[in-house]
Amino acid sequence: MKTLASRHFQLFTAACLAVALLGAMPIAGRDSRAIAAEDTAQPMASIVVDVETGKVLSQDRATERRYPASTTKLMTAYLALKALREERAALDTPVVMTRRAAAEPPSKMGYQPGSVIRLDNALRMMLVKSANDVAFAIGQTIGDGSMETFVTMMNDTAKRLGMLDTRFINPNGLPGDGQYTSAKDLAILGVAIRREFPAFSDFFNTEAISSGKRVMKNGNKLLGRFDGADGMKTGYICASGFNLVSSATREGRTLVAVVIGANGTIERERNAAEILEAGFKADPAKIDTTVDELPTAAGEPLDVSGYICSSKGRSARANERVEEKEREETYGSPYLHDMNRSPVVLPVSLGGAAGNEIAEPGISLISAYGIPLPTPRPARPQDMAMTPPLTVDDLIPPAVTNEAGATDDLIDGEENGGEGDAAQKAVAEPATMVGNARFDDPAASDLRSSEAATGGLRGKTSRLDIYREGGDAALALQPGSPVPFPAPPPPAAN
Repeated sequence: MKTLASRHFQLFTAACLAVALLGAMPIAGRDSRAIAAEDTAQPMASIVVDVETGKVLSQDRATERRYPASTTKLMTAYLALKALREERAALDTPVVMTRRAAAEPPSKMGYQPGSVIRLDNALRMMLVKSANDVAFAIGQTIGDGSMETFVTMMNDTAKRLGMLDTRFINPNGLPGDGQYTSAKDLAILGVAIRREFPAFSDFFNTEAISSGKRVMKNGNKLLGRFDGADGMKTGYICASGFNLVSSATREGRTLVAVVIGANGTIERERNAAEILEAGFKADPAKIDTTVDELPTAAGEPLDVSGYICSSKGRSARANERVEEKEREETYGSPYLHDMNRSPVVLPVSLGGAAGNEIAEPGISLISAYGIPLPTPRPARPQDMAMTPPLTVDDLIPPAVTNEAGATDDLIDGEENGGEGDAAQKAVAEPATMVGNARFDDPAASDLRSSEAATGGLRGKTSRLDIYREGGDAALALQPGSPVPFPAPPPPAAN
């Protein structure tokens, strides 16, 4: 006969089992793939495409929907280069850092609202530093002041290129609902850039930029370490893992490779080097499938944040970095080598742009940016009757108090890997706290109305239109004199 204690033990055991089974059941309305992603590392998605033929040299989960992170900036760059080709913009077109752009979270340059950048410098800041604030400002410029217009341009272009598993919601890849892509689609975009804009390939293989005494290195570690590497863009948010769209050229043959969902830059670069090396050994003549023939996907994108940003995922990356110090091969790959030279550094800066209706040629900061011009109200007879006569004291100007100004608050201490953990928070700092803007600086006050219309912008924007923000911000594109496509510079020595 069982004792009372044994019965209690059985009941307790049954209760524990029920709780365990309940915890293992899928949560209603939640993607089962997201649950699996919390338990262990997920396989990476990858693809290699021959640029000339479009042949798929290798692929693994290439059509699976994933998050693009900062590889989104490749589409922003594509549209900027397209505007250059169509002479709607020039290399010296002014890109104005609006208050909305300055509020984007890191990675960022941290320039204060009203700062003016040449378009070519802005592109390098976006592609090397992965500056989210600059990407937003470029989008506003190319979109005639409207981010809604620019995002529509992004999605229309994606559809035209055949990127049918891609949807963009912003120009920089910061986290947000409804933004997704696939390795296949990013390869299509990379191939389009290499085919359509060969004269601008230098923008994508810039090893480092400098601004004043600050040097910012490219997060793409294949540059200078993999023979023939010449582009393109990194990306990272928790939901995506570590992404890389890379390109390499050997003996006149260019390949584009995509890796999505790696757990760290070392694993990412190692896998990219491996599939690129195999791609150069493959014979396109023996391959029939082209990238546009791959099927499309459906459903929600795979979210790998449960592992990538867990203590388990972070520990794995930390262990990889420790192991790297003891390895004989760079990143544990026979196809990579140390960069036995200093990176080639290109200087970038504010200023030097052409002028438009709100920015004089060459200036770095628009004076009193964001402060509308006052409109005097006509004097009314009743006001005049109520105004007392002037006295001698009225003619003495009031004393001006010299209060201590607030200190500059520099944002974003990270120079590289700017798509990192800070971007996960996606909390925009107040624009008055960004860059070198002082709290009492009138240039940090950018008064705008989100209800402004944007008709007839190009070359006709009034001074006050520029301060209208939101979906209909009116920031006119001022192409100036079109600049001819530059000849591609000689490749940097490896």
